[in-house]
Amino acid sequence: MIDPVEPSLRRSPLDAAHRVLGAKMVPFGGWEMPLSYAGGTLTEHMACREDAVVFDVSHLGTVRVEGAGSRDLLQRTFTNDLAKVEPGRAQYTHLLDDTDASVLDDIIVWWTDDESFDVMPNASNTARVRAALEGHGRDVTAERAIIAVQGPNARARLAAVVPEAAAVGRFRVTRFEWNGIVGVAAGTGYTGEDGVECALPGAHAVAFWETLLGTGIRPAGLGARDTLRLEAALPLHGHELGPGITPLQAGLSWVVSWTKPGGFRGREALERERDRGVSRLLAGLATEGRQPPRGGADVLHSGKRVGEVTSGNFSPVLGHGIALAFLPPDLTVGTGVEIDLRGRPVPATVVALPFVKKKG
Repeated sequence: MIDPVEPSLRRSPLDAAHRVLGAKMVPFGGWEMPLSYAGGTLTEHMACREDAVVFDVSHLGTVRVEGAGSRDLLQRTFTNDLAKVEPGRAQYTHLLDDTDASVLDDIIVWWTDDESFDVMPNASNTARVRAALEGHGRDVTAERAIIAVQGPNARARLAAVVPEAAAVGRFRVTRFEWNGIVGVAAGTGYTGEDGVECALPGAHAVAFWETLLGTGIRPAGLGARDTLRLEAALPLHGHELGPGITPLQAGLSWVVSWTKPGGFRGREALERERDRGVSRLLAGLATEGRQPPRGGADVLHSGKRVGEVTSGNFSPVLGHGIALAFLPPDLTVGTGVEIDLRGRPVPATVVALPFVKKKG
């Protein structure tokens, strides 16, 4: 029998399906979500790198912004430029703090129709993003599920269930129909592999999930999602993005459009940092042993503290520890440093990112 969870935690439409599969459930961003299933995180990780897995990412927010003026509202709020894309496309962007240009959230925008956008914040940031949009937009998170199929064989397996979704291009958006139900698919994901994220009404999520599992796709939880995104050097809000961290420090200047008319929230503060130069940059570190570096560990160079690990773990693909850390810009690739793991300095080397590249 499963013990009752804290009442304040939200549950995905797939909650019961996860429990039937024996998932280990954990709190995450105000939700109770699967950490891993019976096979464990390592098995799920390698299945994504070598074949295909399916994640429940319904904890992500969805703020639907519709009607005249929607595009202009998003343009003046977020850092990227929607003029680079068009309806039927998705775009990665940032919401910045006006004072210091900290990344309040990193967001995917699905541009579904001429004047209709699904703004996808991180789990705990939906209310913040909606407030930044001046109260416009409707929070439809509770109405839908989002299911992500990821891996080199993701599209081939998904095509057996919903060919229209499987055919969607990278960072493109399309509608699909499955068993009379209309959903939206985007060629996006958070693993470094190819894949598709499917949004559909929550009432039909379990049937869709079970149909996907019937094709041989393995379920995967938050544990594998984190180790996969770390190998791909994808930032996680609260670690590589957040208070005191700007897009320029995180190496994400490509998310910022300096030329779009009207600017964006936090532009003046970010311009000041651009003009004076950043004092630190996100970098990759590799250790020789299997012991995983952990977030919060000090990074030392010539005996002095020069930075801090933001995320670290054992890389199942590489077979050794990897970490992301903010370091002085002059500590370039090949530089030797140490990571202080509870008073024990572990040798590490600054390496190029990503740690693991997508096959093909």
